Amino acid sequence: MSAISEVLKNSRKIVVKLGSHVLSTEEGMPDREAIANIVEQIASLKKSGKQIIIVSSGAGICGVGAINKWSRRKDMNYKQALCAIGQVELMMAYKEFFAKYDIHVAQILLTRDDFSNSERELHIRNTLFTLIDEGVVPVINENDSVSVEEIKIGDNDNLSALTGNLWNADALVILSDIDGVFDKDPKKHKDAKLITEVRDIDALMEKIETGGVGSFGTGGIVTKLEAAKRAGEYGIPTILLNGMKKDAIIEAEKDMREGTAFLWD
Repeated sequence: MSAISEVLKNSRKIVVKLGSHVLSTEEGMPDREAIANIVEQIASLKKSGKQIIIVSSGAGICGVGAINKWSRRKDMNYKQALCAIGQVELMMAYKEFFAKYDIHVAQILLTRDDFSNSERELHIRNTLFTLIDEGVVPVINENDSVSVEEIKIGDNDNLSALTGNLWNADALVILSDIDGVFDKDPKKHKDAKLITEVRDIDALMEKIETGGVGSFGTGGIVTKLEAAKRAGEYGIPTILLNGMKKDAIIEAEKDMREGTAFLWD
């Protein structure tokens, strides 16, 4: 059994982080087929007794697609407005697809301030536990429409690690548009090798090519490594999978899908 399969099988409380490219089409609209498959997987995991919290990107790109204002996506004020529009589009899609499995969803929007105030943290934690106890799937995102630099977390990879700590999660699963961590950029080098297990992230970052950030993403491989390191500090293993491939989580649990497992002794 691979490390990834073992972590997923043994974890009951799982935070699943979904990247923008996983959830959207090239035209900037919610990818309904992809969202339907992810929801189906989460419903299956819940049916097997697991509890799931989603940390979801995608609001910005869905906002762009909704009103077709592609040229304004780098304007900060407009970007925040687009996130407000896109958040509605995204939650409508989640509500629609989870309803097919009689599962309710709840939206929680957070900023960095929420994690630096013990009273706020307590209220968020209590809300999460209450939602989970009622069988609801919380969908968390950064509150991009009001966030400024002083209160911005910056990316949902790190937000997912913070959420995992707040909830005492057993595992963090990051679904991105890559198969895992490679020794060099697989989009540029055909001989790039997948690294299936990582126990020392600092040493890894000195060895590999980290590349850049996509036009809609706020992260990249660097933020995923940072998130995995932060989760590891809380004792939470992290799994990085290609969420653009159908049934990625379910197949990884069955040892049928490769990715990268960040493990802690």
